[in-house]
Amino acid sequence: MTSKQPSIDPATLAVLAKAEAEKIPTAFTRALDMKPCPIGREGSCCSVCYMGPCRFVGKNAETMTGICGATHATITARNLARAIAAGASAHSDHGRDLCFALLAIAKGEAQGYGIKDERKLRKLAGWMGVKSDGRSKEEVAEDVAKLALAQFGQQTGEVICASRATKKRQELWRRLGLIPRGVDREIVETLHRTGMGTDQDPEHILTQALRTSMTDGWGGAMLATDIGDVIFGTPSPLQSNANLGVLKEDEVNIVVHGHEPLLSEMIVVAAQEPEASEYAKSKGAKGINLVGMCCTANEILMRHGIPSAGNFLDQELAIITGSVEAMVVDVQCIMEALVSLASRFHTKLITTSAKAKISGATHIQFDEHQALTSARLIVRTAIDNFPNRKATDIPDIRNEMVAGFSHEYINYALGGTYRGSFRPLNDAIMAGRIRGAAGVVGCTNARCVQDEGHSYIVRELIKNDVIVVQTGCGAHANAKYGLLTPEAMDFAGPGLREICEAVGIPPVLHLGSCVDNTRILTVLTQMAEEGGLGEDIDDLPAVGIAPEWMHEKALAIGAYFVASGAYVLFGVDSPVAGSKAVEELISAGWEEKVGGKLEFEPDPVKIVEKALDHIDKKRRALKLEEYKPDRYGQSGDARMRQVLKERA
Repeated sequence: MTSKQPSIDPATLAVLAKAEAEKIPTAFTRALDMKPCPIGREGSCCSVCYMGPCRFVGKNAETMTGICGATHATITARNLARAIAAGASAHSDHGRDLCFALLAIAKGEAQGYGIKDERKLRKLAGWMGVKSDGRSKEEVAEDVAKLALAQFGQQTGEVICASRATKKRQELWRRLGLIPRGVDREIVETLHRTGMGTDQDPEHILTQALRTSMTDGWGGAMLATDIGDVIFGTPSPLQSNANLGVLKEDEVNIVVHGHEPLLSEMIVVAAQEPEASEYAKSKGAKGINLVGMCCTANEILMRHGIPSAGNFLDQELAIITGSVEAMVVDVQCIMEALVSLASRFHTKLITTSAKAKISGATHIQFDEHQALTSARLIVRTAIDNFPNRKATDIPDIRNEMVAGFSHEYINYALGGTYRGSFRPLNDAIMAGRIRGAAGVVGCTNARCVQDEGHSYIVRELIKNDVIVVQTGCGAHANAKYGLLTPEAMDFAGPGLREICEAVGIPPVLHLGSCVDNTRILTVLTQMAEEGGLGEDIDDLPAVGIAPEWMHEKALAIGAYFVASGAYVLFGVDSPVAGSKAVEELISAGWEEKVGGKLEFEPDPVKIVEKALDHIDKKRRALKLEEYKPDRYGQSGDARMRQVLKERA
């Protein structure tokens, strides 16, 4: 199935052709030039002390030990646990920043920000046990922010968001000791346990890895999503465009790239001010064109409809078009190669976070207390750079998409304002119109054919009547090919299409950034609590898939879904392939412990087969109607279109 080209995206291929002609290196060419270390790639190298690194190679690798005597399984488990801790720290730190921002807003100290969704604030307060009746939104916000911040440093007890899981899941977690005591405590303890000479039981290490992953999904990331909605507004569906063709020849192009919405929200405001537009015209531009890249793109797409220029592997290509005045970055997934690349063009690479400087980039420190001032300076810097633009080569390729499907909106779409419920979705699954559900999420990886895994898997799943939700770079991948539009129903199976037409949603729903995978947790929990599909997430005919993962965050996300009861499939390769014992622990071992399991399968065709087999297995366990695709598909809307077509 694998293409001979590095990407299935024609815009990517067009810009790569230019890069090749001008001898400009990119992540694609560097991936060809630098082969991965086969020992480290399988988790078979231990570097936690300086007696090593110890490498486990050859036919006897499984029985070898390191200099300290650590077994292959121990060091492989340590490596996975450390990666999960690092990934969880990234998303949790994102949540911490939003908590501080909410606190500043409550105190009137955050320039340009406000509380856009007071209803969600008060709902969040109710979940957290914060009194809201008879109090101003600022008073409620201050208490919510303080309690949320306490989740990070708390040393005993349970993180508060875990109480939003099903009762059955909470009981299981408590019995196994899996609920995090505090976000920072679990991450630090994992690093301690996996240092030289501490925890040396692979199963014990991996159980702590599960608990640490939950500091992300049921901790910092869930807080980030909820507080982000409070500050910026809860998303609802809107239309936009995706791919490199959203860049404009005659306007100042500003690309915001990274993961945190605090800065990008203010750049949206600053770029739309009349004074900025007039200043851009004074420099010879027709206006200002703001576009997104990676998960920052998802944040401003979901709430403002700002177009997306692409996913992780497109960041260099945007600069190579010669049309970008400024690429503004914050944290995570930002290639250091952007500095040398930008120097070949007129682009200014602007870093903004105190946590992430890049040698050679322009640094404009962002502070939420002076957010609009910082954003205006960044926009003006980009405008001042417009006269330095030379020749441009923007592929005229873009696709429409629909984004903005928060779990609140899905609930509303399925039942309306007064009867919002997941009952219609559950009923459709029980009847066999919808076979099951899948979250297809995650990164793009330069060692894969860009977007191919995401596109193939989603097309095959909806063809087989599986409704799909997407986040992160995976959502960008399929936005490029028209799969995030109502027209994607042309690829859907008859039963899924019938339900989507009746409800008015597309078969592939964009739920936001990679932090917003917690929206998927909420959806799955609500489905389980609605009834008819078991009592918990591990009963549902549902699966999680990360076809082209590359970041440690992906491992943290996969692990917290497993801890929540989900079957999770990762593409590319396995970081624990060196140890059969560890592979068994995270698949059959975790399934026995928590009902979910993690498997690595590089072949997208086999991923689809395994996903459908799992969905059908869960349907049989629930004694549901057998899935028969030819039973459904003659909805009124479909029949009406057919009649109109015949009359024409």
